[in-house]
Amino acid sequence: MAVKEFHITKSSGEKVIFSIDKLKKSLQHSGASEEMVQEIVERVMDELYSGISTREIHNRAFALLKKRKSIYASKYKLKKAIYELGPTGFPFERFISGILHFSGYATKVGEILEGTCVSHEIDVVAIKNGTLNVIECKFHGEDGLKCNIKIPLYIHSRYQDVKEPLEAQKKGDFKETLGWVATNTRFTQDALAYGKCVGLYLLSWDHPFGDGLKDRIDRLRLYPITVSTLLSGREKAFLLERDVVLCRQLEKNSFLLDHLGVSNGRKQRILKEMKSLCNS
Repeated sequence: MAVKEFHITKSSGEKVIFSIDKLKKSLQHSGASEEMVQEIVERVMDELYSGISTREIHNRAFALLKKRKSIYASKYKLKKAIYELGPTGFPFERFISGILHFSGYATKVGEILEGTCVSHEIDVVAIKNGTLNVIECKFHGEDGLKCNIKIPLYIHSRYQDVKEPLEAQKKGDFKETLGWVATNTRFTQDALAYGKCVGLYLLSWDHPFGDGLKDRIDRLRLYPITVSTLLSGREKAFLLERDVVLCRQLEKNSFLLDHLGVSNGRKQRILKEMKSLCNS
């Protein structure tokens, strides 16, 4: 396909050249067939114009995917769905805890730890293989925002305050500690360099390479309920308020759909969607 060069506008406002390969890869990642991917790419290409936003491109591709198979559309909108966990950031903490729980960690949310100077409320505390992980979450509710160096600087200082008391009371369930920063967006290069220098584990949308948030979600099939194309915004908010963050949690707590007044037929369609995402 001969592709005319288009400049598109990223969420940050930056103008970049449109990449047909990036669009194809994102569609392929949803699980759509090559034939379906090609058809959608051609439809989207027909509607491109110079300066079009990445959001408009995404929304058009999403709508075309949804017409063909909703589960593909759900997986395609993953990044946007995580933004929808806001605005408070607390569901994101639950989400990170859930991902680690299903990765074999023993996790707690909102733990108060005593520091050398003051006490601190820690977003997530997770233990696995003898390491106690002290995790602070930085949630951004909109695309285009990055975690700059101020975030790991601040979180490292908090971690240092609780580290000594923790290591002084080492128990049988952990032998060492590790500080984390987890975000749903990306880190700046300075933030990554600082984290590496001081020994903070940084988890973002695409870092570490091959084991970032996106990779972990897909590998473990731990999709947030906000990817659903069947649940309304009100229903998602109701479930998030009750700490149901993951699709597999809704599978196990389906009675909450009855509390929402969801009809039996629609309830079965929603649970089928949840099951498909958890087993895709």
